Amino acid sequence: MDSTGTNTAPEPGAAPAPLPAPDLVTVPARQGLEAVDIIRRGAGHAAYGVGPVLHDGSGDTLGFIVPPGTADAWDLPGSACTQTNGRGMRFGDAASPTAGVTGWLLPPEAVGPVTDPEVLRAALGEAARLIEAADNCR
Repeated sequence: MDSTGTNTAPEPGAAPAPLPAPDLVTVPARQGLEAVDIIRRGAGHAAYGVGPVLHDGSGDTLGFIVPPGTADAWDLPGSACTQTNGRGMRFGDAASPTAGVTGWLLPPEAVGPVTDPEVLRAALGEAARLIEAADNCR
């Protein structure tokens, strides 16, 4: 058997390649909290549950950690998706993010690695409808 001369296995002792940095979907806190509940209630039916979620210190927004590349196609009104490029993201330890008074609502060690963007999109849509219906009942 001839060898092609290419070796795709990492060299012994070599550090693993870093994982691509996740993206961040930011939404108003009220809608985000509803979405967290919706995803958690449906986790038995969905392929993935909710991943890490950040909250800002003022309580205005929540940020869902989603897979890298999500920002390229995210277009849900009332939300924003940005590439983090790893800025301020410290996974693998229990430390809170370093941006101001931002902290974890759901820390990485307590939940799955990221939130599936399609599951999040559906949950945010349902949350918006629930909030609208509740506000119209007043």
